Amino acid sequence: MKQKLAKLINVKSIVTLMLTVVFCILAVKQAISAEQFLTVFTVVISFYFGTQYQKNSNAKE
Repeated sequence: MKQKLAKLINVKSIVTLMLTVVFCILAVKQAISAEQFLTVFTVVISFYFGTQYQKNSNAKE
């Protein structure tokens, strides 16, 4: 459990979570449109999970 928490708390994860929170707040305040939110959120999440997948697949090899 501690190892999973330690892996979660790294710079990339913190930045991803902060961006998610910021864009959610902006969307709720209607400072950005839903389309803009979806575009940015998709890019950020895709990058995060893509790098996680690549790191895991490299570790298995």
